[in-house]
Amino acid sequence: MRLVIVTGMSGAGKTQALKMLEDMGFYCVDNLPIPLMETFAELTWNNQGAIRNAALGIDIRSGEDLSVLSNIFDEWSRKRLLFEILFLDAGDETLVKRYKETRRAHPLAAGGRIDSGILKERGKLAFLKEDADYIIDTSKLLTKELRQELEKIFVNRESYRNLYITVLSFGFKYGIPSDADLVFDVRFLPNPYYVEELRPRTGEEKVVRDYVMQNGTAGLFLDKLYDMLDFLIPNYVLEGKNQLVIAIGCTGGKHRSVTIANAVYNRLKPREEFGIKMEHRDIDK
Repeated sequence: MRLVIVTGMSGAGKTQALKMLEDMGFYCVDNLPIPLMETFAELTWNNQGAIRNAALGIDIRSGEDLSVLSNIFDEWSRKRLLFEILFLDAGDETLVKRYKETRRAHPLAAGGRIDSGILKERGKLAFLKEDADYIIDTSKLLTKELRQELEKIFVNRESYRNLYITVLSFGFKYGIPSDADLVFDVRFLPNPYYVEELRPRTGEEKVVRDYVMQNGTAGLFLDKLYDMLDFLIPNYVLEGKNQLVIAIGCTGGKHRSVTIANAVYNRLKPREEFGIKMEHRDIDK
């Protein structure tokens, strides 16, 4: 029997996650009054196999009853009743944008600014995030990528870490990505733009990659970059960071940055202690 508490920030994807878990065979209940949680859990645990997996959605709509959740979880732990907490999160800018797109009011905004409601909600849910077994930041996740992460945890039972890495190529002429945590400038490498037959091509193509990687400078840079990432990433995991954006930039974001970003992605992809995705922001500009 597996009981999952699905919670997190309003607008971060909790409803989507519950629907996906339902598709995976979970019996899902959303926004159950907290005073009924213990009854639901006891019935689930004692159901003699009729319900194999259950997911219970809890969020800020529970109001003041949220304050008793810690006591409930402590009691379950004391009784050695097995449960897990999945926390869906997203950056403030992403949440504000999603609320504006759907024209919904934040439950704690009280007719005021959305960001003030988000700030209040973060404070009220902080204890849940701190106790969470899994934290998924959906700021940059597509729907299919969220499903893949949930399948990894709840279907394939793979080893899971809360860090999700985005390797992002970009062009400096279009601005440095505002959400980048680590920014690396590769404009010192040979530039295919000045070779007429390479100019319309991209770093996704072998002929461009070979040009960028000529003379060994790019390889030496990558070796040093890998050493740095091998040191940083485990420390980010220990620190509890759940979203890391590694941005690789060249002038236009089409040749050199794409080549180097792909190399970094391919180097990191086999590792199991984090999730990873690749994005080429300016390749088509």
